[in-house]
This record gives sequence, structure tokens and C-alpha cells, in this order.
Amino acid sequence: MLKNFIKKAQIKSPWIMHFDCGSCNGCDIETLACLTPLYDVERFGIINVGNPKHADILLVTGTVNHRNKAVLKNIYEQMPEPKAVVAIGACGLSGGIFHDCYNVIGGVDKIIPVDVYVPGCPAKPEAIIDGVVKALEKFKQKQAGKPESPESAEA
Repeated sequence: MLKNFIKKAQIKSPWIMHFDCGSCNGCDIETLACLTPLYDVERFGIINVGNPKHADILLVTGTVNHRNKAVLKNIYEQMPEPKAVVAIGACGLSGGIFHDCYNVIGGVDKIIPVDVYVPGCPAKPEAIIDGVVKALEKFKQKQAGKPESPESAEA
């Protein structure tokens, strides 16, 4: 009974963590804009946390390179199960304009599994919120033990 209560509470009030792998910070600014009163992502019960051990959903922006891949993987591994990952922006999806740089590995999915892709350069706050809502659906499916497939959020 307590486990069911906790599962329902997690779905109604997910905790998210944002990690920037390294980029122009356009997507980071738009991600933080989601927390402002204009977009108010907290209306969905979402709380932004700074500790991966408390996070349900990981928002990742920027290109993955050889210097930050270990940190990204470590953050992902510290998150409790079930968990969802949202890759944000062109850099998070494929490396973006930095794709051909010698130190860039590519998108987030080269290192950790991604549940939702939010395209854009930079991604719009509306698309990021839509991506988080889709990640919540994936999170709910993972709690129930149902199979899932990656999705794309476009606004």
C-alpha cells in the first residue's frame, strides 16, 4: 500500500535534474525559462533538484564530449529506478553544430539511454515542457513495467 502511494506521488510530483554537457547555453536558458512564472512548469508538480539521488527525470543539454561523458554516466547511474532521460536541443540529440569537432562524441544517447528527444536550436520552452510531460508518461510506464520506445517532442 505504501509503495503504491509513493508511485502515485512520484508521477504527480516528479523531481527533475538538469545537466549541461557543454554548449552555447541557449538550451540551458530556455530550460530555466520553464521555471519562470510565464511557463510555470511547477504547475505539473515538477520540482527542480540538484542531487541525482533525488531525481526522477534527467534533462540533458549540450554535446557529449570525452571530458564530460563519465560525469553524465555517473549522474545517470546515481538516479534511482525508475528514471527517464530527456535530451534537449540539437546538441543533445546529435552534437549539433559541434558535431564535427575532434572532442565531440555526439548526442546524449551515445552514453546513456534517452526516453524523449526535444529538437531545436535552441529548443523552445513549450517543447521542453512537452518533452518533460512525455517523459512523465515514460516514467509511469517504467513504474508499471511496460515496454517503451523513444519519443520526440515538437512544439
